[in-house]
Amino acid sequence: MSLLGGIRPPIAVLSVLLLALAALSAFFLGRMQDEGQSKAVLTSQQHVSEDGAIAMRASLDESITDLTRAAGLLNAADPVPADAVLDKLGNVYQKWLGTAVIEIKSGKLLAARGESLPLTVIDRAKLSEEDGLAPRMVRLKSGETRLLTFAVLDWDGRPQQLLVASSALKFPGVSLGDFRAIAVIDQSGEILSQDGIAEPEQLLTDAQREDAEQTHGQLKEFAAQALKKSRQHPVTAKEPGSGGFLGVSGSLVGDSYRGDRSVGGYATLAAPEAGGSTAATSLGLTVVSLVKVAETPSIVGSPAFGLAAAAALLVVGGLAVALLLGTVQRPLLRLFLEGRRLSRGDLARPVTVPRYGEAARIGTALERLRRQLLGEPAAEEAGSRRSRRTRIGSRTLIALCAVLLLAWSAPLVLLLNRAGDSVVVPQQIVNDQRERTDTLSDRVRRALNEGHADLVSVASLIGDRTRPEEMTKVLQRTTAEHNRYSSLYVLDTDGTVVARTGAKPGTAGQAPSDKPVRLRSTEDTTPVVVGTAEIPGRDGAAVVGEFRIDFLNSLLKRPGLGDIRLVDGEGRVIGGNTGYRAFQELPADRLKTLVRGSGQKVGLSPRPSGILYRDGGDIQIAAAAPFTGGGAAGELGWSVVSWRPAAGLAIPEYSMQNRTVLAGLLGVTGAAACLGWLYIVVVRPLRHLTGQAEALADGDRKTVLYPRHHDEVGAVTRSLELLRQSLQAQPRKRDGEKTLAGRN
Repeated sequence: MSLLGGIRPPIAVLSVLLLALAALSAFFLGRMQDEGQSKAVLTSQQHVSEDGAIAMRASLDESITDLTRAAGLLNAADPVPADAVLDKLGNVYQKWLGTAVIEIKSGKLLAARGESLPLTVIDRAKLSEEDGLAPRMVRLKSGETRLLTFAVLDWDGRPQQLLVASSALKFPGVSLGDFRAIAVIDQSGEILSQDGIAEPEQLLTDAQREDAEQTHGQLKEFAAQALKKSRQHPVTAKEPGSGGFLGVSGSLVGDSYRGDRSVGGYATLAAPEAGGSTAATSLGLTVVSLVKVAETPSIVGSPAFGLAAAAALLVVGGLAVALLLGTVQRPLLRLFLEGRRLSRGDLARPVTVPRYGEAARIGTALERLRRQLLGEPAAEEAGSRRSRRTRIGSRTLIALCAVLLLAWSAPLVLLLNRAGDSVVVPQQIVNDQRERTDTLSDRVRRALNEGHADLVSVASLIGDRTRPEEMTKVLQRTTAEHNRYSSLYVLDTDGTVVARTGAKPGTAGQAPSDKPVRLRSTEDTTPVVVGTAEIPGRDGAAVVGEFRIDFLNSLLKRPGLGDIRLVDGEGRVIGGNTGYRAFQELPADRLKTLVRGSGQKVGLSPRPSGILYRDGGDIQIAAAAPFTGGGAAGELGWSVVSWRPAAGLAIPEYSMQNRTVLAGLLGVTGAAACLGWLYIVVVRPLRHLTGQAEALADGDRKTVLYPRHHDEVGAVTRSLELLRQSLQAQPRKRDGEKTLAGRN
């Protein structure tokens, strides 16, 4: 018999699958309990740390790129004094705590701005090596850590100069809320900077000081745990099928203190592309976050449900398997034995004919063939044949088994263990949705501000004497270093394009706008954000950059936030992380109301808002965060809004519902696979063989019967073929005997 063919393997596999599913149902469809914090809360802390890592990596890389690009633009222009270099940098960028210019050969300090830099740590002899200009971290006497970034100023006829800038390892625009702490650690696990923990001078009571001390100690413990876990490979550290963040990240659970449990997350600085690396990622930094959440243990379900489901499956599955064994497998095996007996010449005993289906019809044909071999004519009453054909077939029996198994699976998929609208969604999830949306809003605003600062830097370096071909080189260098622009060009006061690179200018023929960042038009098929920076000394001429909408959309792609939209001041969609139509309104009125409400000033500025919507069984978490803070993009009045269904959260009620649905789907899948297998390899060939057997019994001696498979049906086919050959030999044998008698 074939290994996968025949009647036995499908029924055996179905029996094993049903037993395994019954065991899984008994163990996993019963009581579910968390240990005070649902997995959804822990996953949310992981995403918060990832947001912090992305923000820090982008900020550091942007700072390094800006310094290098500014030095390149200065090198392409006429030489200027060191003080003028730092003044230009200070007028365009306000991101560095301190800047300095030193002469590389002599080490002489030529100019300095801001805080004093530890220039003695710079080994000028190694600057010409491969990684000589790589950024490095230094520790100040105050205990603070600074990141030093370097660029070389090189003009003909002048000694080479080293441009140095220092940055603090702070988190740009990461919204922490009221109770979160966040820190960045180096490769030794030492905390380089932290935020969210009050300074000693801000603490007024002993309880506050004790709480801050406990938080600081827990943060150090988290830092030690994160250091060990961050040394994993990013691929092996992730669960199968999880995507999103490209670095190593995870969640952490700490001690309980005054009824609150410390939970947190960690994430390494990772490049935006898989397998890539940046200057910031080479520093080996890891972000660690901590928040205290009230412990709310919850119990969902009962062990009795799983046991009842398992018992019901055993009963239903037992009936289905017994039906297959009694009405399909056993009759077919009986036909196999009867056919083999007749093919060997044992014709004395009548054929035992099964009672149902195709097996009964084939058994009747075998009995008729036995009689024909004994000399009876190949004829039978038509009514008898019709009565055989009206019996229940194998397809009906398999359909009945499918109905039995579906009667167990369908309620699990559609009815039982529904979460309903009374699901308890942890408040921390709503808070995290709000804070993460606020962080994302600030990230988009900063990206637009950085883009405008680049335009200001280019405009200040172009000046009033730069020729168009030299402008083009500067523009091309800028677009090569930043992928945020689709088009970059210099626009004269009458709208004439003096120099350009990239796509066709969209504002050609128009005078430069007096708005630093604006939306070009609401009638375009694709939103175009335009940045403008006036060129000094050119009577209103300006450098204009058109931002790629794909660049903004890429900033909005964050796991665990659901659908995200960037909307303008009138609530029209500008960008998103999923499919959208440009300038359409938000899909729900409550989202529009949320955006309008978050845009209202509370105190000096608008505040982000988060809310939990309950609409029957549809529960959604939504948040909106307007642009707040300074910069060119702050005047746009845009907001970022996000929403996601609570059904996707890993909380006990939804986990129980998902497990129940999964059990039902496994039941449906197993039944469909095994019964479909049985139909293909047994029932369909058996139905075809039934017609051949009846035709043979009716006198068709010419049609050769070929077995399709080496199984029970194939064995019966071979037996019928041997019987056909025996019936063909009967007339020749009789004719031969008559001829021999005549000769005698």
